[in-house]
Amino acid sequence: MFRGVATFNLDAKGRMAIPAKFRRHLDVCCEGRLMVTVDHSDHCLQLYPLPEWEAVEQKLADLPSLNPQVRRLKRMLLGYATECEMDANGRILLPAKLREFADITKSTVMIGQGNKFELWDEATWNALMDTCLAEDFGDILPPELESISL
Repeated sequence: MFRGVATFNLDAKGRMAIPAKFRRHLDVCCEGRLMVTVDHSDHCLQLYPLPEWEAVEQKLADLPSLNPQVRRLKRMLLGYATECEMDANGRILLPAKLREFADITKSTVMIGQGNKFELWDEATWNALMDTCLAEDFGDILPPELESISL
């Protein structure tokens, strides 16, 4: 289970050092083999341990390709999917096209999302969090969230 947030800088080659608190678990669960792709609804990246990605990939393959929305989703998620392997220093190279998609140039935020991570440009992430904090959730929670007590 991946949770928490980490901030770091990409190096000049577009490599990111996986934070140590995540690196140890990634060594165990996937031997440092990861898959990175675009997010279909936000300008961020999704970073999966390879076994988790393979489950997502199978679910995508099982969807009906005659549906135009399914084809569009497959084009985005599968088309941009790139396998990355952590080097001896715990770094992975984020492909330039993916960095461009998420507007990631240097300052990056990595957010644990259970079975995967999201990677955001730090300024974009901070603006999103400011907007979320300013919103009043009030009575707009969907029914499936109403039973969660925090």
